[in-house]
Amino acid sequence: MRKQLASVEGSRKKFAGIFSRFGKKTNYHGYADRTILLVNIVDLETNSRVADHVWFNYTKAFEKLLLEPGVRVEFDARVKIYKKGYVNAKYKIDNRSFDFRLSHPTGVKLL
Repeated sequence: MRKQLASVEGSRKKFAGIFSRFGKKTNYHGYADRTILLVNIVDLETNSRVADHVWFNYTKAFEKLLLEPGVRVEFDARVKIYKKGYVNAKYKIDNRSFDFRLSHPTGVKLL
């Protein structure tokens, strides 16, 4: 589904998604960072669905909003390519592939 983002890689666009829940991940220093999950991500220019979900760090911009499950969030984000998959050099396994993500969300607001 995210392959549609290939044509706009490197550009900043306006998107919207529905807040689902909070989560957490372990950061570089071993501490827990809070994250948020947005589902049903839509490109607002073309009004087409570009991703089923996206995770973002719970930044100050998101903290200012009163996020409850089901609220719709609008944001600007940069489209970037990234590597994903499994690599094991010892056994010469390289199952990496490329996909597209949304990063650096700004202009966050509720709809």
